[in-house]
Order: sequence, then structure tokens, then C-alpha cells
Amino acid sequence: MISYILRRILLMIPTLFGIMVLNFAIVQAAPGGPIERIVAKLQGNSVEATARFSGGGSDASAPGQALHENGGSGATSPSSRYAGAQGIDPELIKELEVQFGFDKPIHVRFFKMIGDYLRFDFGKSYFRDESVMSLVVSKMPVSISIGLWTTLIVYLVSIPLGIRKAVKDGSSFDIWSSAAIIAGYAIPSFLFAVLLIVLFAGGRYFEWFPLRGLFSDNWSDLPWPERIADYFWHIALPITAMVIGGFASLTMLTKNSFLDEINKQYVLTARAKGLTENRVLYGHVFRNAMLIVIAGLPTAFISVLFTGSLLIEVIFSLDGMGLLGFEAAINRDYPVMFGTLYFFTFLGLILNLIGDLLYVAVDPRIDFEARNS
Repeated sequence: MISYILRRILLMIPTLFGIMVLNFAIVQAAPGGPIERIVAKLQGNSVEATARFSGGGSDASAPGQALHENGGSGATSPSSRYAGAQGIDPELIKELEVQFGFDKPIHVRFFKMIGDYLRFDFGKSYFRDESVMSLVVSKMPVSISIGLWTTLIVYLVSIPLGIRKAVKDGSSFDIWSSAAIIAGYAIPSFLFAVLLIVLFAGGRYFEWFPLRGLFSDNWSDLPWPERIADYFWHIALPITAMVIGGFASLTMLTKNSFLDEINKQYVLTARAKGLTENRVLYGHVFRNAMLIVIAGLPTAFISVLFTGSLLIEVIFSLDGMGLLGFEAAINRDYPVMFGTLYFFTFLGLILNLIGDLLYVAVDPRIDFEARNS
């Protein structure tokens, strides 16, 4: 098993490199880069926006000053590469290219980025006066909280419910629970989040839960039992909104997997030997039926961590990784985009390895080394 783990870790290197190459090429080919966004701001004569987007330092005022002095008239377009650059001082465009590193060829920029990543240097945001690493670290607690608790609760609810539905297949319990699951699946999580706010967060009826953040303002002054209670008080509604529509597919997957195993010959043989139903289900069926369920754990966690929590973060004013990545894509903030992509890709590869190790934990008969040999 140790050699298998080492091979998987070594395989992560070319996999991660290939993903970064592909996404770097796609992003560079896509129209509307950071310079185009700043040009659009300049065409709106927003000198303050120019200084902010250029980093906010002493050198950042120069592009705005150049625009102010030229008045946007008489200047020729510096390059056809930038849409809408007509009327902008060519020197300003050159300054922006140097500032963002676009004066270098694309392959030089890529390998410089990879070299910096190997030193855990993820650069600095184009549009925020902060490093990518500090941004990711500051947003991490929100996303980890949402991702871990949502995934944990979904699995703790879905697996027992799916097993129960498989055992009671066709019964009244199976029918009404399926109706409840379909109803929960049909309601988008963000719509349910709005309903929770209206009902319980001061929207109209009750004001039992806070509307924003992970902690209260005086959280650091509270004793640790109250800190824990305050934390769960703040995440109660966001997690509820995420969970309500997340357990439907996993419950049905668990049920169908158990039904498929229950009808196999080895289950009939175990029952014929006089084993109890619980011994049959949890001693024989469980480890076989759970393999397909465990296979989806890494994907489920990554989905909740990044894409699934985006609207929830917006609705409940939770400044997490999902919102950070979305804003970076909208603003063409390339260092933040590729930094978050690198993090999520690396985390996904690690979780896939953990998923394989969980295979072995559930069913020790699985031997990856023997299969690869």
C-alpha cells in the first residue's frame, strides 16, 4: 500500500501540471483580460478606479495621471489586442502590460507562474492590495466550515435513510420518504436559504439566527463554550440550506446500491445460514454496497466547497473561497484565479487518494498494489 500511495503522489505532479497548462491556455485565449477591464474603466474617465485597479501604490497613480493629462484625445490605439483602447495613451497601456507581466511571451509567464508555485509563491492580486495566499487563508475557514459540515450531515442522513428505504422497499415509508426527498431536491438551495432568512433571520417573522458572518463581533471575548455555541448559531441556517437539497441523490444512490447487493446470491446464502438481518446487512452487504457511495465523497466535498456554496455565501454574507473564485473570474484577476484553481485541483487529487484508501478501509479485500502489478 505504501508503494501505491507513493505512485499516486508522484502521478499528481504531471496531472496538476497538465490541468494548469490547459486552463492557462484557455484563460489566455478568452477575451476580456485585466487590461481590457482597466481600459473600460479609463474610458469611463474613472481616475479613482484606475488607481485602485492598478494596485493603489505610488506608481499606480501614474496611469490615471497620464489619462488626465492627455484627456483621452489625440492618442492612437496602442494595440489591436485590447478592445476599446482607442483614445488611451499608448504609454499607459505599456505600463499596464509591464505591471501585469503581459510584456513577456505566454510560455515565459506560464513557467514563471509554475516556478513561483513550487516555492509556494502565488503572487499578488491584480485588483486587491493583498497576496493570493493571504486571501486564500482568510477565506478558508468559511469554505471549510460549509464544506465539511454539509458533507458530514448529508452522509450521516443519506446513508441510514438509503439503507432503510432499501430494506423497506415498496412500503409506505419508502413512498412518503421518496416524496419528501423529491420535494427537497426540487427546491434550489439558494431559494430555501431565502425562505430561511424570511422565517428565522429577521426577514419577516422571527429573528432567531444571525444573518451574516461566522462569528459575532465579540466572539474573541467569549469563553470557549460560548464561542462554540456562537459558531454553530451562525452556520445553522447556511448549512440547513445546503443540506436540504444535497441528500436526495446520495440517498437514492445508497438505496439502489443496497437493493442491487441484497438480491445477489451471497446474501441469500447468508440468510439461509441463519444470520440475523442486521448481520447480513452490515456484515456482508454494507461493505460492497458502500463502495460506490464512498467513490463520490471527494467530488461531493469539492462541489460543496467551491461551486455549491457560492450563492449561499452571497446570501448569508459569508466571504469564502467560492465567492473569491467567482469574483476573480469576473474581474479577470489571474493570480487569484490560478491560485484558487491550483488549490482546488491539488485538494481534489488528495481527496481522490483518500477515497481510494477508504475503499480499503471499507473492504480489505481490495488490493490496489496487486491490481496495478
